[in-house]
Amino acid sequence: MEQLRTIGRELAMGSQGGWGQSKEFLDLVKSIGEARSKAEEDRIIIRELEYLKRRLADPDVPRRKMKELLLRLVYAEMLGHDASFGHIHAVKMTHDESLPLKRTGYLAVALFIDERHDLVILVVNTIQKDLRSDNYLVVCAALTAASRLIGEEAIPAVLPQVVDLLAHPKEAVRKKAVMALHRFYQRSPSSVSHLVSNFRKKLCDNDPGVMGATLCPLYDLVLADPNAYKDLVVSFVNILKQVAERRLPTSYDYHQMPAPFIQIKLLKILAVLGSGDKQASGHMYTVLGDIFRKGESASNIGNAILYECICCISCIFPNSKMLDAAAETTSKFLKSDSYNLKYMGIDALGRLIKINPDIAEEHQLAVIDCLEDPDDTLKRKTFELLYKMTKSTNIEVIVDRMIEYMISITDHHYKAEIASRCVELAEQFAPSNQWFIQTMNKVFEHAGDLVNIRVAHNLMRLIAEGFGEEDEGADSQLRSSAVDSYLRILGEPKLPSSFLQIICWVLGEYGTSDGKHPASYIIGKLCDVAEAHPTDDTVRGYAVSAILKIFAFEIAVGRKTAMLPEFQSLVDELSASHSTDLQQRAYEVQALLGLDKQTVGSVMPLDASCEDIEVDRNLSFLNSYVQQALEKGAAPYIPESERSGAVSVGNYRTQDQHDTSAHALRFEAYELPKPSVPTATSQTSVYLPTTDLVPVPEPSYYKEDHQIGRSQPSGNAPSGEFGAKLRLDGVQKKWGRESYTSSSTPSSSTSSQQAANGASNSDGGGPISSQARESSYGSKKQQVTEVSAEKQRLAASLFGSAAKADRKAHAGRRAAKESSSTEKVTVANAAPQPAKEQVVPAVPPPDLMDLGEPVPSSAPSADPFSQLDGLLGPASASPVVSATSAPIASNTPDLMSIFSDDTGTTSVSAEPAVGAQKGGTAKKGHSLQDALQKDATARQVGVTPTGNNPNLFKDLLG
Repeated sequence: MEQLRTIGRELAMGSQGGWGQSKEFLDLVKSIGEARSKAEEDRIIIRELEYLKRRLADPDVPRRKMKELLLRLVYAEMLGHDASFGHIHAVKMTHDESLPLKRTGYLAVALFIDERHDLVILVVNTIQKDLRSDNYLVVCAALTAASRLIGEEAIPAVLPQVVDLLAHPKEAVRKKAVMALHRFYQRSPSSVSHLVSNFRKKLCDNDPGVMGATLCPLYDLVLADPNAYKDLVVSFVNILKQVAERRLPTSYDYHQMPAPFIQIKLLKILAVLGSGDKQASGHMYTVLGDIFRKGESASNIGNAILYECICCISCIFPNSKMLDAAAETTSKFLKSDSYNLKYMGIDALGRLIKINPDIAEEHQLAVIDCLEDPDDTLKRKTFELLYKMTKSTNIEVIVDRMIEYMISITDHHYKAEIASRCVELAEQFAPSNQWFIQTMNKVFEHAGDLVNIRVAHNLMRLIAEGFGEEDEGADSQLRSSAVDSYLRILGEPKLPSSFLQIICWVLGEYGTSDGKHPASYIIGKLCDVAEAHPTDDTVRGYAVSAILKIFAFEIAVGRKTAMLPEFQSLVDELSASHSTDLQQRAYEVQALLGLDKQTVGSVMPLDASCEDIEVDRNLSFLNSYVQQALEKGAAPYIPESERSGAVSVGNYRTQDQHDTSAHALRFEAYELPKPSVPTATSQTSVYLPTTDLVPVPEPSYYKEDHQIGRSQPSGNAPSGEFGAKLRLDGVQKKWGRESYTSSSTPSSSTSSQQAANGASNSDGGGPISSQARESSYGSKKQQVTEVSAEKQRLAASLFGSAAKADRKAHAGRRAAKESSSTEKVTVANAAPQPAKEQVVPAVPPPDLMDLGEPVPSSAPSADPFSQLDGLLGPASASPVVSATSAPIASNTPDLMSIFSDDTGTTSVSAEPAVGAQKGGTAKKGHSLQDALQKDATARQVGVTPTGNNPNLFKDLLG
């Protein structure tokens, strides 16, 4: 009576706005509870959200009223409506100094957002500040919020403070700190892997609540690595023994059971640690026996502890006494009137029969009762038990019951599961092939579309192979019974597609083999199948192929089979089908009917579905053809693995393969250049530098004719050689477009020499357009090959810093020397093409050999060409001359003069370089002093000779 009075007073307070809430909030809760439909509930919540949006926008809302508004907002979002407009107000409330408001704010934020929300960043600072608070209630609220809101990225921000709180004097704070660390471990194990030892320490905490909280992270750690925690088995057993002996305070009891949840967690941990370990399991037998003896089955929590003991015994090293105790408890569960206890008993029995299958024999009647129980959940659990109990002696009964249950249910997911289990059991324990075929027919008939296609292939293979013995009579009888059953099943409506495929295949292979059924009858049945499924191309294809086999077998034995009208119409229809597969099958049938007996027997042999197909991977049948082609002069095949090392012009890879290899880094050492004896020249030619920006290749032999301009034809090759040149014939290019060339007239001064001289390819500093590159491999005529965008990006990505440094160093000097003059360009031995162009100031190219060092303001004091001493013999030695001492003309130097070598017999007119005098063309003599002066001038203005055959070597060598 006193309790009724208390409840009445509380209800009266609630009706008057008790518990600190207003009457409007209580009316809202009451109206939602009395709503008769979902639509009415939605209208109430939408009206409430509109009211809350207006009130929250008011800046003068009292703080206590804001707390109630947030609670109403939580209620609305809990019912599935969007309340995102109020999330920021919950975040603001976490900053409040009042403890009730702060805890309300944390509660709302934890319910509104998660660790991936954008507003979490605003809460992290508040959590950090509250973790350092002197009020342990504030710290507890912050720890609770941290477990919910701190993601993987924000864990390092609060982790040190949470670790410090493990030593807090308040047990509630220590418990929540352990829980927060456990949550951090679940989200990012690597972030707290160095703190795992703290969980071991907290296992010995004086407070049972902290110890119980530590069991949860330890269970996860034990699951990840059981061997690392084998040393804790004795500690866990001692704790479990103390709990079972009621040594904990009575405040931890639940329904008169001492700390049941701690016991359950300890039993789970012991089950993992004792699995397959006899020594560790030996420490557990005593305490497990005590729990069985003291266990109370009068309450649900007592039964839960007993069930967890059974699970533990089924996992650890088996013991006969423990198994008997577990079987006795399981029997009590099965005999109970409670469906929950029966369910637990069936599950426990399924665990125990894995250790001792004889235990199930004692409970046969109980299992049958559960199998016939109207409760569907209990029935499914019983079928799982039967699946585990299946043997060759009870396979027929169990599978028949499972098929009956499969037919009665409509849940496709569980029907597919039951079908797969029937198939698995039939394949494993089938007493005969005939029974297996009949069982598979039932499964496919009632759940064909839910069965894996692999099962259909296994069934067809079994029918084709038979018993696997030499008894042909038994195999023929098996196939004949399969044909009879399938002809009977064809009369059933709505057969699954996979089952129809099996039927068509079997009828095509063995429909007429026994002579019971005429070919026309089988063909008519197959035509009906094809016409009944006009949208299933797979079934129609199987049916046409089956008819094709029947015709072939009949022709092979000398029997004539008339073309049925329905089959003729089917062939005509399929010949015009949109499916190319069906068209091909129809044409094959028409072609086969016109062949003779011998040919048909070779094309479609009888009962050849099980013959092994030998695959000749070496294609030896083509040897004669290949030999004839080689005798006629065909090129031999070169394996792909050997193509990259071949020195053949015709041996090249496809563009895709080239693109792949172009981006690969090469680590082979460069070959040393081989000097050649310089020869005298009777005629000189102008060799202009190329303008590509390409990586420096290895020294390569190829004959290269140069082409001036982007649209002008190439000039004639030089008639003679001059100067000292490196012999680079026949060397394969390592970078750039892959090619192979013959060792004909070698070119002098390759890119590797330019790299040794500190030179780089120029872009805009010479008179040639930066878009053309002249290269010819083994021929006198040239074609322009532009540098691909991929190569440009590759060069820019590898040497981008050098390009920037080079631009900064020469931007000032080039800005003062820009010229807007134009001139017609005429090249010797080429058709004149007048062209006027406005010389655009060009940005100097990136120096490929510049590794980012600062650019000196003056030329270096040491001549880099002196490094070539020894490569070209004694005659190539040249003294080191300081470039700064060379006189420089006051006028702007003509850079073209550096690369020209006129003797008075040849005149070359070219477009002047940037900064060159209008129409000025200087001639370079053959003296050493003039050559060094011009070279110093070129390097001072930032341009170095980059042509494939400059004349510097000739001048340096005199």
